[in-house]
Amino acid sequence: MPTRPTTPRAVTKPPLETKRLLISGHVQGVGFRYSLLHTARRLGATGWVRNVRAGGVEAVVQGTHDVIEAMLDWSRRGPDGARVDDVDVSDASGTFFGFEIRDTI
Repeated sequence: MPTRPTTPRAVTKPPLETKRLLISGHVQGVGFRYSLLHTARRLGATGWVRNVRAGGVEAVVQGTHDVIEAMLDWSRRGPDGARVDDVDVSDASGTFFGFEIRDTI
């Protein structure tokens, strides 16, 4: 009996989440943005990070649920020398390719 050709199956990717983080505490002048950048790239997150003139750090991160959770866990601790008081998390939108540091606002 002849075999039927198989139809390629569609590969489904996990849905992406996009979150905006406002991180407060002693988070400027301690390498927070650069550490967050390296953490995001290591985990495969996309988005951006920047300092906020009023104090604190703002970031938008995009990735799978597990990647977002790992980014949130890291953001609540930060790098050595940082003291994170709070991470306010809200939904965000956008499409990002890579992760970058943006200018202070």
